[in-house]
Amino acid sequence: MGNDRVTVERLIEGWSEQTAPASAGRHVLAIQDTSEINFATTAERRRGLGEIGKGSGRGLLVHAMVAVDADSGSCLGLVAGRIWTRPGRVTVPHAERALSDKESERWVSTGEQARTVLAAAARVTIVGDRESDFYAFWVTLPRPNLDLIGRVMHDRCVADGRLLSAAGKRFAWAGTRRVELPARAPNRPARSAEVIVRFGPVALRRPKGPHHRHLPESVALTLVEVVEPSPPENTAPLHWRLLTTHTVDDAAAAWRIVDWYRQRWTIEQLFRLMKKQGLRLEDSQIETAERLLKLAAIATKAAAVTLQLRQARDGTRVEPASTAFTADEAVVLDALDAEYHGKTALQKNPHPPRSLAWAAWIIARLGGWDGYPSSKPPGPITFSHGLERFRTIAEGWLLRDKHVPPRNVCMP
Repeated sequence: MGNDRVTVERLIEGWSEQTAPASAGRHVLAIQDTSEINFATTAERRRGLGEIGKGSGRGLLVHAMVAVDADSGSCLGLVAGRIWTRPGRVTVPHAERALSDKESERWVSTGEQARTVLAAAARVTIVGDRESDFYAFWVTLPRPNLDLIGRVMHDRCVADGRLLSAAGKRFAWAGTRRVELPARAPNRPARSAEVIVRFGPVALRRPKGPHHRHLPESVALTLVEVVEPSPPENTAPLHWRLLTTHTVDDAAAAWRIVDWYRQRWTIEQLFRLMKKQGLRLEDSQIETAERLLKLAAIATKAAAVTLQLRQARDGTRVEPASTAFTADEAVVLDALDAEYHGKTALQKNPHPPRSLAWAAWIIARLGGWDGYPSSKPPGPITFSHGLERFRTIAEGWLLRDKHVPPRNVCMP
């Protein structure tokens, strides 16, 4: 953490080392979001951390983008992102600042990085939540084979002068479906919801103000609106207004947009792994913001690999080990697989060699799992401990070869 040659920027550049080749030829959902990392501080011990949230919290902000296979839902790894702490309060009003002077610029710059990292993908759809709903996001990022899906935050004006909400009411309801909603908090448990969908074309009108004059006067999009007409008692109804650059011609295409947006849960799982399960980043007692920024970059990568292993553990998703591990690390996995290979069928790795499920079995064994099919499946803590042991073993393995020079290493 104290090595000046190890920077946050270089650590983030390394996030996509396996993601770029894993994405080749696929339709990739490039899902981005921001999470606040809150560290305990006092007035005498701020650790160089800026304000976050609405209260007195201090910490970092992690903006990350994950690549997800649009068909299988498999996490292919991290794409890009940004990690920062606020140096102080901004006194210039938000509306009077150019996009380059706003934190929201990260939604555009991360999307631009995705074009490079995911250049070999057959198609890319960038998915964002309500924070990404600003005009420059919709008009600057789309390209051939690069589309957007985002949830509406602002009931903005459309080209004919009406509000977006009023424009949506013109569209006929196109179908009903039941969707499963994951738990969001202790007071928002998982539940099933019966929802209806409608869709149609809209054209957003350019906002007023000097910082928007260089942008087109309007942008053509499709609105997909999902409503829960009869929620359970004392439960807020589900209501999503989604905008997309994808063409939506029928109900099947509209539900497909909804399904792709629902894959946003993947990045929420990533942040949960960082903060709550296994890594517990917010418990760190490291003294300086500079080192905490580096730790957050390392933890984000570790959480992504943990998520991939947890998805792959049952072998139902067919992904190669190279999705999460380098070629050198795969050699170490081969040796460990031979070490853990028992004499009976129940003690053997049941997955195809060099598959991600095969690697997950090995990492889980390193983390203390007994490997028996009848045992409880390994969870985030087991995978986190296994990965920590694996990184140590892999580094030692590489150093034993005199042809591999020693190098600076950051351990998650």
